[in-house]
Amino acid sequence: MSFSYQIKSYNEYKEAYKKSVEDPEGFWADVAQNFYWRRKWDTVLKWNFKEPRVEWFAGGKLNITENCLDRHLEKLGDKPAIIWESNDPEEKPRVITYTRLHKRVCQFAQVLRNNGVKKGDRVCIYMGMIPELAYAVLACARIGAIHSVIFGGFSAQSIADRLEDAQAEFIITCDGAHRGAKEIPLKSVIDDALIGNKVVKRVIVYTRTRTPVSMLKGRDVWWEDEMRIVSEGLDVPQGINFGEVEIMDAEDPLFILYTSGSTGKPKGVVHTSGGYMVWTNYTFINVFQYQPGQIHFCTADIGWITGHSYILYGPLSAGATSLMFEGIPTWPDAGRFWDIIDKYKVNILYTAPTAIRSLMGFGLDPLKGKDLSSLKVLGTVGEPINEEAWHWYDEHIGKKKCPIVDTWWQTETGGTLISNLAGITPAKPSWATLPMPGVQPILVDESGKEVTEKDDQGMLKGNLCIKAPWPSILRTTYGDHERCRTNYFATYPDLYFTGDGALKNEEGFYRITGRVDDVLNVSGHRIGTAEVENAINMHAGVVESAVVGYPHDIKGQGIYAYVIFSGRHVDPELTKKDILATVTRIIGAIAKPDKIQFVSGLPKTRSGKIMRRILRKIAEGEISNLGDISTLLDPGVVDEIKNGKI
Repeated sequence: MSFSYQIKSYNEYKEAYKKSVEDPEGFWADVAQNFYWRRKWDTVLKWNFKEPRVEWFAGGKLNITENCLDRHLEKLGDKPAIIWESNDPEEKPRVITYTRLHKRVCQFAQVLRNNGVKKGDRVCIYMGMIPELAYAVLACARIGAIHSVIFGGFSAQSIADRLEDAQAEFIITCDGAHRGAKEIPLKSVIDDALIGNKVVKRVIVYTRTRTPVSMLKGRDVWWEDEMRIVSEGLDVPQGINFGEVEIMDAEDPLFILYTSGSTGKPKGVVHTSGGYMVWTNYTFINVFQYQPGQIHFCTADIGWITGHSYILYGPLSAGATSLMFEGIPTWPDAGRFWDIIDKYKVNILYTAPTAIRSLMGFGLDPLKGKDLSSLKVLGTVGEPINEEAWHWYDEHIGKKKCPIVDTWWQTETGGTLISNLAGITPAKPSWATLPMPGVQPILVDESGKEVTEKDDQGMLKGNLCIKAPWPSILRTTYGDHERCRTNYFATYPDLYFTGDGALKNEEGFYRITGRVDDVLNVSGHRIGTAEVENAINMHAGVVESAVVGYPHDIKGQGIYAYVIFSGRHVDPELTKKDILATVTRIIGAIAKPDKIQFVSGLPKTRSGKIMRRILRKIAEGEISNLGDISTLLDPGVVDEIKNGKI
């Protein structure tokens, strides 16, 4: 495949950007015509940010899987679509061609139909990183069911909350999953999540670890048995042709993905078929400068938006080969990524700064004897990358021959919004640099006024907002459109508020400085402070808690918890472990605080608001610069907290 919309020079970028801002409808119509539509759209774009309401390619009819699978079969049928590397380096890899992937997706789509799944139904997917996860996601999309993938590290309570919010009637899971030296009991966690659930009708279970599991008659069925029925041609409903797709409107929901917010309740971000497809394809091809035949290795989990967009939908819609890895970068040793790159001659590596910083800590020994010469492009995602890690990545992994793309985006944006284009536009260590065509950033102050005054370094500094929609902007939060409005569009009128702060230099480059709301970015994953506080407060002895972020050498941001505890004569270390176990049970290990400090009180205003600004500064070690604390109800509590800092 050749891509007429692939940007080949800095001047082409400038021209594309200019056209995308001056004539967004014409620009995106030109890009969108490169896809397979069952019916062309009536209108390219309708929008206002007040309601908010955004529609791209309204009236257009398509199925995203025809663009990811069917249209490639004639020319790329024998080409690998997915190469799967097991957690166990001794286990044989699986190479799934486009033809085989198409067949498996069609078969599993039929399995879903046989089990009563229809267009618009919500299907929760809780699986390890195996090819069957890709089959499940694409099969849902093929029949118009809305998939909601949940990361395999979330707890039963977190899953139960998401099931209830989505009113999901169907679950696809595995008996267990391999993750490094651990075995995760996925089906057992699902069983716990389903206690008291009256909505879920069917649980389809794939055998991966051969962990003994409970299978309830009438609710639970084995993946293998259901696939056998389909492959033997049995039990296919009348009027359905094998492989048939559900024709979707461009604005029909494709998936829900839950992300942490500033309240304790996770919010279900909704993405739709047409705009999301166009954007993930466009950004994949342009940011990574993908060339036909290259092997793309995104190390994310499909439970996160990065995996949705740049393991599955982006690469597959481009006819690329996507490498999917079940394990972790440090098992069985810290050379695992480098082994995989050497083994499969990977061309594009896309990973997180947390992983890079972690691997830096092992020194250069794990790199010895590993041939990384196939690499052409390196990428980072999830959080800003610090300069030290950027230079290590550049020197030791890219050998100073591979451009590094520092991509900034969010679950809500669907794909990359700000990034250099590999080898085409300038890179600057730890800067995301320039917006993608179609993205119009603006920096505003707290009152929403555009920042125009530069600081001492000649930078503009403010809260990062976007002025106009791009094709994969979120459409709503599932079942609660008002929450979407208040979270993203109400803070600053007529702007999408990202929740991030940023700098802009004289070249027009952007550098993301971190969250400005009550959301933490831990190892590239967003975790709401309220969510963690709610979990800590569930512990029987906890009266109240406050959670803030602080700089962490590996994770970027760590979680610091201040806890008021009512119990007496307790072992503080044991109590901390009990609190960590509580958080793990309610949210998952990903949200465990790194530090817990017991305090007798929290700095509050007279109206009862916790002054997290003060707690954040103490956690960051800025004890001498706390600002005015005279308005606090009890200023004395600040000294106690400062003296007890961990």
